[in-house]
Amino acid sequence: MGFDKATDLIYEFKQHRYVHGTGVLTEVGRLAAELGTRAALVRPSFRGSDRLAEVVDSSLVRAGVDVVGEIKGAAPNAPREDLHRITKRLEELEPEVIVCLGGGSSIDATKAAVVLRSLGSDIDDYFGTGRVTERLRATVKALAPLVAVQTAASSAAHLTKYSNITDASTGQKKLVVDERIVPERALFDYEVTVSAPPELTADGAWDGLSHSLEVLYGAVGSSHYHKAAEIAKETIRLVLEYVERAVRTPTDIEARTALGLATDLGGYAIMLSGTNGAHLTSFSLVDILSHGRACGVMNPYYTVFFAPAIEDPLRMVGQLFRDAGLTEADIDALAGRSLGVAVAQAMMELSRRVGFPTALNQVEGFSEEHIKRALTAAKDPQLRMKLENMPVPLTVEMVDTYMGSVLEAARVGNLSLIRNVS
Repeated sequence: MGFDKATDLIYEFKQHRYVHGTGVLTEVGRLAAELGTRAALVRPSFRGSDRLAEVVDSSLVRAGVDVVGEIKGAAPNAPREDLHRITKRLEELEPEVIVCLGGGSSIDATKAAVVLRSLGSDIDDYFGTGRVTERLRATVKALAPLVAVQTAASSAAHLTKYSNITDASTGQKKLVVDERIVPERALFDYEVTVSAPPELTADGAWDGLSHSLEVLYGAVGSSHYHKAAEIAKETIRLVLEYVERAVRTPTDIEARTALGLATDLGGYAIMLSGTNGAHLTSFSLVDILSHGRACGVMNPYYTVFFAPAIEDPLRMVGQLFRDAGLTEADIDALAGRSLGVAVAQAMMELSRRVGFPTALNQVEGFSEEHIKRALTAAKDPQLRMKLENMPVPLTVEMVDTYMGSVLEAARVGNLSLIRNVS
């Protein structure tokens, strides 16, 4: 089927503000020069990143952009400590434009650092939805432009209004959601992902799939449902068709391009609407699971919980999994919870094929404390948007009973323990 549909959707989403494909890393300088002539470069430190940083640095210089300093990027899950370090260095360098080369965590931390550098205060003041915009309206300040150069097919942080920041002392991740933190320009050279190990490749694929899947689930009955379904169909198709190939043969450029496009489409999806159950729970599992893997574990269980309310999208999703050989269930003949169970089992089969756990008790370090943390986080007003985005909305009073049953099912891998809302 090719990549034309995915490419068209991404152009519809970002148009000239986004450069993506293979062999495009050298275009960073042109993008940055449109925004300023003095740049700070936030860059990664993983093996092989020196070569990428050199390409970016050279591109900036050729475009007439002076690199006033380099800053080490963030560790996985964007810890607060890295956010504060990056903020302090930006304050010292005073760049006109910031270029961030890295994965989702570095881009998330840099988005938040741009906010703190301009507006001050503490990151806690910006968790939730629209808090950056509120502060900007109350001041005469502006945010410095950001060019986000993605290195991992995963979160689509380079395209979106989200910044995930983690408090390592509590193991809890929280979220800044604001249109004003969307990078002014973005670039993703899918070829740079060939060095990603199999585990990271599968993590990213599940993250991108989860973005489109959860937005699709939450879009039922909304004005953007048809667009969400169009995006989700292409995202899921690409992941199911290519993820095992990319895991098996990391240098397969076609497979790497497919996963890059799929995860970019996941970014389009979460700009239409937010994620919900699996993402919410994943924020409480950061100390034991990577983000994509946590979503991969949890989405089958939330699928069964939501199933009676999402039959139409679930039938489409189920057919995609059947076409990919992940289930033999007669999707068209099933309905309600039974349909949800069939799709959930197909999702678990995908996880097994890429070496992922399918239950929380299979994860090293998992304990009862993670269940308690997830239930507590679901009641936090700063994470309320995830609760409200669910296709079966939950009030705080319903969390322990219904989300509790989902978490208990996920703990032991038993879908029958999930309680559906009547």
